[in-house]
Amino acid sequence: MSKYEYQQHPHAAARKEQGPAVSKRAKPIAELGLNERIGLFITKHVGTMWAAYLFLGLTLISLPAALASGNTLVIVSWIAQTFLQLVLLPIIIVGQNIQAKASDDRAIATYEDAGAILEESKEIQNHLSVQDVALTELVDKVAALEAKLAKQLKK
Repeated sequence: MSKYEYQQHPHAAARKEQGPAVSKRAKPIAELGLNERIGLFITKHVGTMWAAYLFLGLTLISLPAALASGNTLVIVSWIAQTFLQLVLLPIIIVGQNIQAKASDDRAIATYEDAGAILEESKEIQNHLSVQDVALTELVDKVAALEAKLAKQLKK
């Protein structure tokens, strides 16, 4: 009877070294190009509720002129092109940041769960190895008893 030898899948070791897949593992700022740095700076600063409040104030400056025009098209344009675009943009970014954080938390939890399952699997393999030894000993004892019984029956 051959003994089972546990061999960890190569991906498990590489994954353990890499850690969970989260957005925080992006390139460090020092490694970013100029355009990426500018984009990151703008995203971090526009994607705040303070930017939404600032943009709300900015849109309100042109509201009296839009209303005074009395033109429905101008008022609708103000709502769609000025208010909604300027105010909703930072609010949407804030929401996406919250969702990204929740996604990162789920990725970390899944990674930790997978690590726990891997460790439990290793314990199961160890348990099975101990059982293999015990079963092999039992089979050997039964074989020895059979041989002894066969000798006695021949006499």
